[in-house]
Parts: sequence; structure tokens; C-alpha cells
Amino acid sequence: MPMSFQVAVDSQHAHVLADWWAETLGWQVEAHDPAFIRSMVEQGDATGEETATHRGELVWRAGAAVVHPDGLAVPGGRIFFQQVPEGKSGKNRLHLDLRSAPGEPGVGVEQLLERGAAVLGEGRQGPYSWTVMADPEGNEFCVSS
Repeated sequence: MPMSFQVAVDSQHAHVLADWWAETLGWQVEAHDPAFIRSMVEQGDATGEETATHRGELVWRAGAAVVHPDGLAVPGGRIFFQQVPEGKSGKNRLHLDLRSAPGEPGVGVEQLLERGAAVLGEGRQGPYSWTVMADPEGNEFCVSS
């Protein structure tokens, strides 16, 4: 039986990075349920230290996910940003390659630079070219052109 998956990204500011990637991909941040979170704390199944407030909402501190607008029916349609204490220390062994559907406008390198990304390099193979970039926390990704 085939397995489903999500991509998990270590982050020092998981909720902020999830917001950045949701905007970049045209996806949405998966909603947290503040009433459920409060009930878990009140029942002793979670602690207040396991929660945080982001954009005025009670959220789980552990992380945030972004999902494809069509939901999880899309393979790879969820990216989870998990809170970790340490910063990025080396090159990613796995990265995202971003490209738009044919004929659709996509996110451009200049837009990403304005939003806090950095260019790390350029690549080309035959008729294909791409820009290697880093998100605001240094995670590498490529943008195809």
C-alpha cells in the first residue's frame, strides 16, 4: 500500500516561517483550534509552555503547517515547520524546487528577495535554468525559470 508523507522543516521561528512559505507558494497556513488547545491545557494533557500566541491566536508552540489550497489530496500537499532550538548548521540534503504551472505567473526571484530570501547561486542544464535561494532562516530551495 502506498504511503503518504509530509515534508518537515526545522525552524527557529516555525510560525513566522510557515507564514512566509504559505505566501511564497500561494498555499495557506493550516488552522490551529484555540478552543481545543485551551481544553488540553485545562485538562492537564498539555502545558502552557507548549503553546504560544501567533498573530493574536493561541497555537501549538511545536510548529505550524502549510497546506495546498486543494488540501491533502495533492501529493506532498503539506509542509510542517517544526520548532527547534538550534539554527541551521549545514547544507540541506533535501530541498524544494519551485516552478509554476505552464502559462501561470509564478513567484519571481526579485519578489522573494524583497521578502527576505537570498540568492545562493545559479544553475543550468540544457534548456533548463534555476536560481538557488535560501529562505529567511537559510533553508535552500530552487526557483526554476
